[in-house]
Amino acid sequence: MIIVYADTVGDIMDKRKVIYYCDERNDEFSTAQITPRPIDENYVYVHNSLFKRFTHFFWYRIIATPIAFAYVIFVFGHRTKGRHKLKKHLNDGYFMFGNHTQDIADPFIPNVISYPKTDYVVVHANNVSMPVLGRITPSLGALPIPDGLGGYKNFLEAIETRIEQGHCVVVYPEAHIWPYYTKIRDFPDTSFAYPAKLGAPVYCFTNTYHKRRFFAHPRIVTYIDGPFYPDMEKPLKARRRELRDRVYRTMCRRAEKSDHVQIRYIKMEKDQ
Repeated sequence: MIIVYADTVGDIMDKRKVIYYCDERNDEFSTAQITPRPIDENYVYVHNSLFKRFTHFFWYRIIATPIAFAYVIFVFGHRTKGRHKLKKHLNDGYFMFGNHTQDIADPFIPNVISYPKTDYVVVHANNVSMPVLGRITPSLGALPIPDGLGGYKNFLEAIETRIEQGHCVVVYPEAHIWPYYTKIRDFPDTSFAYPAKLGAPVYCFTNTYHKRRFFAHPRIVTYIDGPFYPDMEKPLKARRRELRDRVYRTMCRRAEKSDHVQIRYIKMEKDQ
């Protein structure tokens, strides 16, 4: 999977040195300004026509995959630790949860670490709302979150279909982009309902930052952990909460490996 986020219209190198925040769950620091299109019960997530399968293969494998590898390697000197863990479910569908700290690299990294598996990413409607790229991103694996209950049936069926087909569904539970942030923000257990309901394996990947001499961009090292499994004997809410807590603790531990701060984040009170 490659998703070219709406946020990629911003600068390739974020020049900010300090960012002030109030709410780590809801503050957004991407520079993009996109008006999202409605995602309702009429939005089609899964296309089965020969033409649509061809456009997916063309954009995903021929165009986007080489770009993803080139970008993360040449811009960030990307490295992966623990990729061998994915082999346990090489032929199975699974979920991957990661921290959301890059406009461009975040949609590319899952493609690189899970190759040759096909990734589908749960995204904001912005990603399918751009005049040109918005028509391409569905072919790249975008699964936009619907606006209301009317579209959720098709959305959830699409996720289930991709897991049954043996693909990877990628989720950024933090939801909002905080460029170069080196910690893990608190996130709800809502998105963990997908694997908890399906009984599917879960992996997490944590992008950490490391200083490089002679380079403006720090190195990104991605740590892969898992698989984690939902306890299907417990109620759904308990299963998803348990999955969330295990993933969150693991990502927090991995995030401590970052040794470089590109942008400082300072918390402010809401009345400041």
